Amino acid sequence: MSALAAVVAAVEPSLAANAKLDIGPDRFDSEGADADRLFVLEAVYEGYLLHYATSRAFEGMDLDLRLLAGDALYALGLSRLAERGDLDAVAELSDLISLTARAQAEGRTEHAELLWEASAVALAGGGGEVARGSWRIPHEHGGS
Repeated sequence: MSALAAVVAAVEPSLAANAKLDIGPDRFDSEGADADRLFVLEAVYEGYLLHYATSRAFEGMDLDLRLLAGDALYALGLSRLAERGDLDAVAELSDLISLTARAQAEGRTEHAELLWEASAVALAGGGGEVARGSWRIPHEHGGS
């Protein structure tokens, strides 16, 4: 079962009713994260997509329900990390969620994608720039 399929299987029944029959592929399956972190990345990314783009796994919701569903998926992912005591990963994803929201609000969708990539590498244990560090780079060159 893919990580995204596991996320769909783990959501509340009220959200599961809006699951697509043919869900999209995992985004982060090649990042090398352990199974729990992969589940979390896919859950939080799907929450992000429900807020800002096209969901890979859910359909048939109005804007308000999409926002609530996105929040529920953020919470699903973060709570799994918190249950493990993985506070560094919780902090990384909390930064990622707030910084991608800021990037979207500022019309910097390409920067939001860079933030996702940086966080995925960090959470897979590959080190590198975490979300907050990645945010500073374009802002040091004329951004805010």
